[in-house]
Amino acid sequence: MNIIDRRKFIKQSSITGAAMVTVGSMGSCSTQKAIPESQGVYMGGYSAAPLKTIKIAMLGVGYRGSGHAKQLSTLPGTEIVAVCDLYEDLTKKTADSCKDLGSASGQHQKITRYHGDENSWKKMLQEMKPDAVFISTNWANHAPMAIGAMKAGAHAFVEVPMALTIAEMWDIVNTSEETQRHCMMMENVNYGRDELMYLNMCRQGVIGELLHGEASYIHELRWQMEEQDRGTGSWRTPHYAHRNGNLYPTHGLGPVAQYMNLSRGEDNFKKLVSFSSPAKGRQKYASSHYESTHKWNQLDFKGGDINTSLVKTTLGRTIMIQWDETSPRPYSRLNLIQGTKGTLAGFPTRVALEGGFKEITKDHHRWVQGEHLEALYEVYDHPLYKRLNDATKNSGHGGMDGIMIYRIVECLKNGLPLDQNVYEGCFWSAVTPLSELSVAQDGMPQDFPDFTRGRWTSTDPLNIIS
Repeated sequence: MNIIDRRKFIKQSSITGAAMVTVGSMGSCSTQKAIPESQGVYMGGYSAAPLKTIKIAMLGVGYRGSGHAKQLSTLPGTEIVAVCDLYEDLTKKTADSCKDLGSASGQHQKITRYHGDENSWKKMLQEMKPDAVFISTNWANHAPMAIGAMKAGAHAFVEVPMALTIAEMWDIVNTSEETQRHCMMMENVNYGRDELMYLNMCRQGVIGELLHGEASYIHELRWQMEEQDRGTGSWRTPHYAHRNGNLYPTHGLGPVAQYMNLSRGEDNFKKLVSFSSPAKGRQKYASSHYESTHKWNQLDFKGGDINTSLVKTTLGRTIMIQWDETSPRPYSRLNLIQGTKGTLAGFPTRVALEGGFKEITKDHHRWVQGEHLEALYEVYDHPLYKRLNDATKNSGHGGMDGIMIYRIVECLKNGLPLDQNVYEGCFWSAVTPLSELSVAQDGMPQDFPDFTRGRWTSTDPLNIIS
């Protein structure tokens, strides 16, 4: 069934109308509630006016924010005009770095610093009137800061997740549509080499009709509990204690969702069920590493060490999503996509194709992997990776951070649609609150809200950008 056929099928068979969407979960299963039509412009495929020079404000300049600032500082057509953080030393360090990187070109020499007050970001927006704001703060601030930035006239670029609650996600969608400002969740993993290659292979039909995906964020991060007054662990650790679900789904899910064209014309998220294991690892770690009176030992860690969620799409495809930041095991995002003619998998990177690949494999019973992957890259490397790799390979996370930032700037300067729209950021982030509801209800299915109000059927899939 090709994309056109799928769209016809969905329009004829879907019970979800433009004015009836899922907004929450009550009782034993999700409920439907009418949502008023948007008062703004649909942002799927939206192109904003091109910007010759992009005035940029950085909001949160710890590890992630400072990295984004440095990458932005190297690109023509950008002007860092403000940096904001609670901590003065971080604003100074980042501003000085941007000035140094822009000294040869004359960029980023007038940077206003805001710090010390939790509301200083609002003053920054009023005074500096930036074109774009990059938000790299703690999770709870993502939604209010993105909404504030858009209302101030800026495009908002938000670290993962987009927001914490379904209500916040609706507020982000409505604000983006009403202000006609982009709000993109910066899912950098979508720009990884293998993820881009698998997207290219899926678009070419190499593995046939897509059936199933597997996505995860398995990353042992107990060491972050050492960050007790500043840093990620200081605010993230209480989330592990008080919440039980998949708290960080988007790194694995984002690429798989784009392989499947979810919320982009072909298919969409429909239902989710979720289960968590017992909560053991964080409590044991706290009791063995800190005094009994330490604040971490005053927490009752309720979040399961590993969460497994299962998504069913409108077309009946399945996606397994796992999250585990506690268990002693190697890093993995799984990154698996299975079709009628083969399977693409990650960690380690490997490919199995019906009929084999060149002379390396004769059939699907053996993986193309290891030293043979170069032959696969030669044929299927994504053109965007081939164009930008040399310039971005020294950026964070193996170069994916640099490609993402480059594409954001490229799209804003040329008035192009972004590679990730506001609805995708909300759909991917919605796994967290839906998983928490499902776990609390012993695995009861939860309906995904349709943040597009039914208009995803007319949204074009992401192009293979050259």
